[in-house]
Amino acid sequence: MATIKTKIELQYADKNITQDELVERAKAACEAEYGVKGVKDMQLYVKPEENKAYYVVNNKMTGSIDL
Repeated sequence: MATIKTKIELQYADKNITQDELVERAKAACEAEYGVKGVKDMQLYVKPEENKAYYVVNNKMTGSIDL
């Protein structure tokens, strides 16, 4: 099966943020908080009504970023 090229962009209220931006910001926040490099796996849960995106990195490190 061929890979599908995707682009996801969240537009909510006055916010406009791409999937790549969310991933990079969550990765940087996780690396800063936990002092680790090498994110191998990440789940992002976006909650616009809370102005937050919550992350789980490498199945153990958790946190959030503002949108």
